[in-house]
Amino acid sequence: MLLTIDIGNTNTVLGVFDEDKLADSWRVKTDARDTADELALIYGGLLGDRVITGIAACATVPAVLSELRTMLSRYYPGVPTVVVEPGVRTGVPLLYDNPKEVGADRIVNTLAAYTRYGGPAIVVDFGTSTNFDVVSARGEFLGGVLAPGIEISIDALAARAARLVKVELVRPRSVIGKSTVEALQSGILYGFAGQIDGLVRRIKAELGGRAIVVATGGLAPTVIAESETIDLHEPNLTLYGLSLVYAKNVS
Repeated sequence: MLLTIDIGNTNTVLGVFDEDKLADSWRVKTDARDTADELALIYGGLLGDRVITGIAACATVPAVLSELRTMLSRYYPGVPTVVVEPGVRTGVPLLYDNPKEVGADRIVNTLAAYTRYGGPAIVVDFGTSTNFDVVSARGEFLGGVLAPGIEISIDALAARAARLVKVELVRPRSVIGKSTVEALQSGILYGFAGQIDGLVRRIKAELGGRAIVVATGGLAPTVIAESETIDLHEPNLTLYGLSLVYAKNVS
């Protein structure tokens, strides 16, 4: 089985593929203090007795990536491994001023979106930041938009406003909040939905008016029901992309 590992700033998502089918997946918190042995303990507990024959990984946290490399060499010696980084074949042309600035997860999402849905496409990744990754009709990464994520915004508002607190992000009774909690929920939920729709429409206009919009990331379900522009929800888009990168690099 192929083990795919997507290490984000807030959460790490793991999945196992049986041939080209995602058999199982898990989401755990990312802790930059975790050692290689702790990672092995966490991942091993989730995998159980599954036999891993290949590994593909990407990471946005350098400290965790370093420990991951140590963990893989110590606990999975001899298992073919692909870590997405410069020099790894992805098949995605990067039409960016400095391609080295593009996060591995954004490249992987581009590959997965184009392979599964074609292009042009816009991937909206709801994570620590909200990423809009733009894919051309030929599968090229054109660039995108980076905006503060939902949880970052909630935390910042609670930290900077003395009378405002963190709230559960659920749909309020109405857009016009009847309490402080509902007013916060409305502002966050509908405010982010409006931000998503506004940016997607502007991106589509630059693309000529047409693009499929794919949502992914842990916080996507919170907002997509209120969005008018998101076409598809694929929570495991990055894992699928990692499996494709693995196939391109390991015969």
